[in-house]
Amino acid sequence: MLNAPKNAQKNSSAFSDANAAPRTLVESAYRQVRSDIIEGRLIPGEKLRVEHLKDHYGIGSGTLREALTMLLSDALVINEGQRGFYVAAMSLKDLRDITDTRILLETEALRQSIKSGDDEWEAGIIAAFHKLGKLDERLGDRANHLISEWEERNRNFHEALISACDSRWLHNLISLLYRQSERYRHRVISNPTPSRDVHAEHILIFEATLNRDTRRAAKALEQHIRLTFDVIKASANDVNDL
Repeated sequence: MLNAPKNAQKNSSAFSDANAAPRTLVESAYRQVRSDIIEGRLIPGEKLRVEHLKDHYGIGSGTLREALTMLLSDALVINEGQRGFYVAAMSLKDLRDITDTRILLETEALRQSIKSGDDEWEAGIIAAFHKLGKLDERLGDRANHLISEWEERNRNFHEALISACDSRWLHNLISLLYRQSERYRHRVISNPTPSRDVHAEHILIFEATLNRDTRRAAKALEQHIRLTFDVIKASANDVNDL
């Protein structure tokens, strides 16, 4: 990823590391704990007691501690010195910050991709959009396997959109913010609102991007990202609801 190229087939993924099989026990443990944080089985502010969790996950204390240390870089876990590890808090203020920064960076990466993307880039977007569309309208089923599959396809679509951007730092920062937003987004996916048509949002982004309409594509992407914040804000009575 040190020399990020300009076409979709060669560019390293900003999002897709989670698609590959774990290579080590530490990586496998990292993914298990991360999934439990994102899906709310480990709640914000909860103390992550190594002696208890190592038995739950069936791994050694050292392996678990390494996994928790990896989660520090995702900002999903915090370390309070001698007090140990805790699940990072969630708040509307935090989500607003994530949302605003994602919009700033992801729309810029999309603009760069539209400018430099080639036929392979377009083909990648078409393929990702087609796969995502097959699940967009089934989210109301709320089945866990559908939510996980949709999240992967959604990640692949967002990755395809910006894959012709050749800035490695944009990709790195967008990847971090996307991972941060997942546990907020999971609440929306698990409890879809009738007033939101996610598939229609994706269509607007898809069509504007393939038409090379930079202004309309960036605006559609911005509205798509911001609507998640708006939905969560409307459904939360206060910060503690998060």
